[in-house]
Amino acid sequence: MSLGISLEDVRAAQARIADQLCNTPCLHSRTLSQLTGAEIHIKFENLQFTASFKERGALNRLLQLTDAERRCGVCTMSAGNHGQAVAYHAHRLGIPATIVMPRHTPFVKVQHTRSHGATVVLHGDTLAEAFEHSQRILAEQGLTFVHPYDDIGVMAGQGTIALEMLAAEPGLQQLVVPIGGGGLVSGVAVAAKALSSAIQIIGVQSTSYPSMPAALAGQEPLCQGNTIAEGIAVKFAGLKTREVVRALVDEIVLVNESELERGIALLLNVEKTVAEGAGAASLAAVLAQPERYRGRKVGVILSGGNIDPRLLASVIMRELVREQRIVTLRIPIADQPGALARVTHVIGAQGGNILDVFHRRLSTNVPAKSATLELSFEGRDADHARSIIAAVLAAGFEPAVLPS
Repeated sequence: MSLGISLEDVRAAQARIADQLCNTPCLHSRTLSQLTGAEIHIKFENLQFTASFKERGALNRLLQLTDAERRCGVCTMSAGNHGQAVAYHAHRLGIPATIVMPRHTPFVKVQHTRSHGATVVLHGDTLAEAFEHSQRILAEQGLTFVHPYDDIGVMAGQGTIALEMLAAEPGLQQLVVPIGGGGLVSGVAVAAKALSSAIQIIGVQSTSYPSMPAALAGQEPLCQGNTIAEGIAVKFAGLKTREVVRALVDEIVLVNESELERGIALLLNVEKTVAEGAGAASLAAVLAQPERYRGRKVGVILSGGNIDPRLLASVIMRELVREQRIVTLRIPIADQPGALARVTHVIGAQGGNILDVFHRRLSTNVPAKSATLELSFEGRDADHARSIIAAVLAAGFEPAVLPS
């Protein structure tokens, strides 16, 4: 059965775009390999100029436009990264671009897309609603649509990642790839399977948006809720991409929000690199089920790094709470001078760093001569935090650890 895309398409895309974007590093991670039991090699697509793999497919498609299409301009819908990629390369090539984005797209992505010279239209709450609006604009203005994923030129451009990874590490046995609409995993699967038929392709989606498994099963996708991986929060898988996935992708796994957050935090702490939620999905999948990958040579695609700074800060703090490096205690104390100082002295003497204190005197569920402290502190690790709590208890207080 013809899939409409071949290794030759991917190689042609590589020749077309090679001198206009970055062949990103594919590096072995010693620490993550030790942590997972697999030999982990990370493809750092967050090092592209717009911080995402999307440049590959967008550029390949733009370079295939006719002269007439270039003069009229292009339009697309995007949750952020594809829009930035189209905007940046369209501007470079002198092609007018209009990008329709959902209203709640992270501000950093909207700002960057505008800065690349595109007209940005914010419309709808979902990609589906943004897509519908983009089609109205197309009809009114006679533009060419550059689909974020369900386009052979886009898919072929994304597949150049696999060519680079297998050139850098020919012995890769598994490739773990984020899936939104399926453009990346389709291009990667076509190229990788043609070069190494034994290689396993494992796709990753979030539990909130499992659209590709639903499409393969012929079911209505149950996609809802907020996800930190908005870059792969696609409700409807592509028609072309789903057929490639059906034929070539070995398995699709789902990761939840806490697993995605852990992936972001580990990439920051271990690799000193910033990943967005979708960008960390592949690592999150390996961390969640390391037994699938143990003893294998695994390629992990870090697909992008466009994350809102406030969200990144929140993820870091939440991960410290999960690791029990930040702990919040509720401590009843006597409402008298020096009581608060005694508690803080005990924590400080044990090397704990107090982050905040809330002193409740007016709570009606404690005696009038008592008060309640809600106190958060930071320790070096979970064992250190437990030793601090034990010291507070030994000092005559009755600390209760509040749930995270």
